[in-house]
Amino acid sequence: MRPEKKASEMTVSELAQYIDYSVLKPEFTEQEIIDLTKDGVRLGCATICINPVYMDLCEPYVKGSETGLCPVCDFPFGASSTESKVKQIEILGRYDTVKEIDVVANFGWIRSGLYDKVTEDIKACAEMAHRYGRKLKVIFETDALNEEQVRKACRCAVKAGADFVKTSTGFLTGFEANGATPEIIKVMMDEVDGRCSVKGSGCIRTREHFLQLIDMGIDRMGVGYKSVPVVLEDKKEGTVSANY
Repeated sequence: MRPEKKASEMTVSELAQYIDYSVLKPEFTEQEIIDLTKDGVRLGCATICINPVYMDLCEPYVKGSETGLCPVCDFPFGASSTESKVKQIEILGRYDTVKEIDVVANFGWIRSGLYDKVTEDIKACAEMAHRYGRKLKVIFETDALNEEQVRKACRCAVKAGADFVKTSTGFLTGFEANGATPEIIKVMMDEVDGRCSVKGSGCIRTREHFLQLIDMGIDRMGVGYKSVPVVLEDKKEGTVSANY
């Protein structure tokens, strides 16, 4: 949905509400994860994206704040069985601090044209997330797909009852990394046509790119911990600094 005012006129707090603060690198120490989680809460980001193993570690630092946790399920490959994905979502959905859950679609199935299987997989995940009152974001890994595949994957997600469609994991190898380009975001927005929300992630590293996507009407963005202070820089309010 297009915002009521230009992104360039928004405060740091308003801009932060578009951000899922990504804390997903597997090499992070527990102290780094704690520090970055606290930083995301300080900024007022919508959620902190973390790997499921760190739910108990991070939960105390978001409780009582407007920032939720967004654990990532079957990340970054999306190649587990549907049963495995659903079980992960069931476990994660029990945490009060979880607002949303990201899950990776089986993009090998998307590339194979197995759209019925893609829909069934997403539907089972969405039903479990909704049982606990959590929203489900589905990652397509768009850099591995062509436009037709992205469009058809969007249709699968809408049919399955997903709450968001999302571009990328940020961990794809073997393909050119383009991430959340304005072009692919427009494709996804046009295809879902308001029937679910759109999240961009991957290669959002400049303030100009960040603001452009907001003005286009994007609903959320996954932004890496190094890029958060860049996209939220505001001369009137001072430069936001991250811990890492």
